[in-house]
Amino acid sequence: MNAPSYRRIAVLDIGKTNAKVVVLDSGTGAEIAVLKRPNVAIKTGPYPHYDIEALWSFALDALKNLAREPGFDAISITTHGAAAALIGEDGTLAMPVIDYEHEYPQEIRDAYAQLRPSFDETFSPRLSMGLNVGAQLHYQKTAFPEEFARVAAILTYAQYWAARLTGVAANELTSLGCHTDLWNPKVGSYSSLVDRLGIRDLMAPIRSAFDALGPVLPDIAAELGLAAPVPVYCGIHDSNASLLPHLVHREAPFAVVSTGTWVISFGVGGDLDHLDSKRDALANVDAYGRAVPSSRFMGGREFEILSAEIGNVDEKNAQAAIGAVIAKGMMLLPNIAPGSGPFPDKAGRWEGAEEASREERHASACLYLALMTDACLGLIGAKGPVIVEGPFALNEIYLKLLAALVGREVLALPGTTGTSQGAALLTGIRPVSGSETQFPPADIQGLAAYRHRWYAAME
Repeated sequence: MNAPSYRRIAVLDIGKTNAKVVVLDSGTGAEIAVLKRPNVAIKTGPYPHYDIEALWSFALDALKNLAREPGFDAISITTHGAAAALIGEDGTLAMPVIDYEHEYPQEIRDAYAQLRPSFDETFSPRLSMGLNVGAQLHYQKTAFPEEFARVAAILTYAQYWAARLTGVAANELTSLGCHTDLWNPKVGSYSSLVDRLGIRDLMAPIRSAFDALGPVLPDIAAELGLAAPVPVYCGIHDSNASLLPHLVHREAPFAVVSTGTWVISFGVGGDLDHLDSKRDALANVDAYGRAVPSSRFMGGREFEILSAEIGNVDEKNAQAAIGAVIAKGMMLLPNIAPGSGPFPDKAGRWEGAEEASREERHASACLYLALMTDACLGLIGAKGPVIVEGPFALNEIYLKLLAALVGREVLALPGTTGTSQGAALLTGIRPVSGSETQFPPADIQGLAAYRHRWYAAME
């Protein structure tokens, strides 16, 4: 990578749950300023969709404030996947950006099932709701033909925001390669679905995530009060942003567990030969265009739901409760968020929790998350150390249990900078190693037998 040429980088980071603008110091890698807001979908209209104009207003206000203090001299972008923007001839949205949690009518789902390519071509499993971007585009084209006829360009989501800032339309590989059905990772080109949907001419040109698409447009630069031209980089899918710092300075094999709304596991140095499409295992495409075996479950959303139900707990007491939970055989079974993950057809339930304390329920929830992560890592044949980043890197109970389950060292990178740091690297700055906490595999009494019973309880 090039020598650093920027002191501070602003990152527009739009996740499924929250949107934020972060300014990072290129010398230390530290977040020196953060502004954020909830990302709330609009339920009215033709279908549930993201409040794009509210997000845009937030982004402009945040960039304007941060341009004054602490200042920045480049902008990078990262967003959640499973989203595409349909642009009209006038450069505005021809249709709302659909919320990927919207489920389509059965007849449209059945028709799409006949169109989509095989897993052997795309390494993209059939997912529920709109988690395949190809399914979104088929739905929009089928259910709203007049509106779709006005579409002049299709952009992946991070690149839509780059286009609003620069006027330059682009698509990018990490966003095309995250279970969209639109990409063939083995040959590095669009899949057959693009022609089946008749959208090849609509797809914006593919640019590298590392490309500077252009400076901020003059009218926006004036609104933000930018004193000099500020380049905007093409942008990257958020989980791949989390992966990028590790690709730069770690040697394969290793696994990265990126935690947020989704818990996404990457098996770097693995192969694609043993992926099970029915269990949410797939290939992602990294920032360099290489296929990476991956698996996922909606662990952040599940933990949010469980924490709201359980209430506040004393962490030390919860950690001490692990032994009792294992001895009692108290367990939480998949899934709290149904329809995805390694056990997509299972309906979540508690066993042996009738008289359980809050601390025991919390410990069981952490054990559930560790077991689900262990299952995901097994599905992709992950080897080497396991790096956990994002919110779960602060959950000591989860980390200790995961290390015991996988039998390998777990490295926790606490903080929320994974996606933002990765996106900042697109500008050519050097990665800065953050502090990490090591969790060696420990022998937890009864855990192996508990795991066996957990799997048996799902039968």
